[in-house]
Amino acid sequence: MTTRSSKYVGVFAALVLILVPAPFPAAQPQSAMSASTQPSLADVLEDVTPAVVNIAVRSRASAETNPLYNDPFFRRYFNPPEQQQRLSAGSGVIVDANKGYILTNHHVVADAGEIAVTLKDRRRFTAELVGSDEATDIALLKIDADKLTALSFGDSGALRVGDPVVAIGNPFGLGQTVTSGIVSALGRGGINVEGYEDFIQTDASINPGNSGGALVTADGLLVGVNTSIIAPTGGNVGIGFAVPIAMASAVMEQLIEHGEVRRGRIGISVQDLTPDLAEALSIEESYGAVVGNVEKDSPAEQAGLRAGDVIIAVNNRKITGSADLRNRVGLAQVGSEVEIELLRDRVRNTVSMRIEPDKAIAKPGAMPARLEGAEFQDAAGNVVVSSVEDGSAAARAGLRMGDVIVAANRRPIATVAELETALKNASGTIALDLFRAGSKHLLVIR
Repeated sequence: MTTRSSKYVGVFAALVLILVPAPFPAAQPQSAMSASTQPSLADVLEDVTPAVVNIAVRSRASAETNPLYNDPFFRRYFNPPEQQQRLSAGSGVIVDANKGYILTNHHVVADAGEIAVTLKDRRRFTAELVGSDEATDIALLKIDADKLTALSFGDSGALRVGDPVVAIGNPFGLGQTVTSGIVSALGRGGINVEGYEDFIQTDASINPGNSGGALVTADGLLVGVNTSIIAPTGGNVGIGFAVPIAMASAVMEQLIEHGEVRRGRIGISVQDLTPDLAEALSIEESYGAVVGNVEKDSPAEQAGLRAGDVIIAVNNRKITGSADLRNRVGLAQVGSEVEIELLRDRVRNTVSMRIEPDKAIAKPGAMPARLEGAEFQDAAGNVVVSSVEDGSAAARAGLRMGDVIVAANRRPIATVAELETALKNASGTIALDLFRAGSKHLLVIR
């Protein structure tokens, strides 16, 4: 019995020795452990966050009215609709401390009656709207203030999928908030219906109120202006978008100089270089824009461009497709020189041309009645549907704002004038070849 008891006592003692933890090493200071084992963005953010501001917008909107007020007979029985004040909030980022320039989104300040900017140190200023561009969703504000902090621009064109980024803004009016993530994708389109887009996609949370805030790299450089999210459930699902700073800064320069964006053109219509086209043209490149038509007396024709040329770079930066080319040309300063690198018969050539102003807009009544309610505008060698009135004949026919029309009744077109000519006296079916959200469609209107 004693032996058995001793045996079990020995086993129990061994178990105790296994289960009792070994003594802890001498305690280290918490700050030393954190600094050595956990990388932090805190030091970078201390320098960056003072450049991100809260924007409060006061605007006026018509109050809800009885639908009968729109009827001239019944209108006399109702009081006129009153204007109601509307408050909204967003974010912005200081990009010039000396001049007080602040980048934000167009949709943050659209229809604003009064714009107030609050800095991180709680100073509050009334802001002047320098200019705004709906097509890129970029606006520029100015405040008269000293001791401002501005962010330096990074190279958004050098971003890679997987690069760490930080989104800074004022979500839900909670105050300045920082979220981190990575670059999930580049060159995203189909978000802004106007079509001037080349979005950076990120999984860093961008919630309501973050619009206009900063997207920065891990070393504190500004690479994007946060603009929108995909929210099928109404909340953030990890798919946010930012306007690249290269595009935002180009818009800013024009807003400072002109108070608006004056888009340029070179007089060509283009389409994406697809694998099938690359095979047909016997070229190895997998990116670029194929010239479909060259407008007579345009800068492109004067520079010697021809149908079938494949544009692969503008000013030494590669072109990923037709939308990318449209962005580069449309946002270039009118009158500036651009270098176009192209492939012709598998031989590389570089030509220079001057950007000319993009002015043509379709006049009311110039199009068939079946397209009434739509406005068309020249844009970088294409015809863009710049607006479609709700409930109009054009809307019922299926046209959408942002559609890029490249052919009418199988006739290639590059300008509004050519579209008008192609559809002049059209009494039968109208067939429009167009691009929508990056995909080609054939819209048949009877």
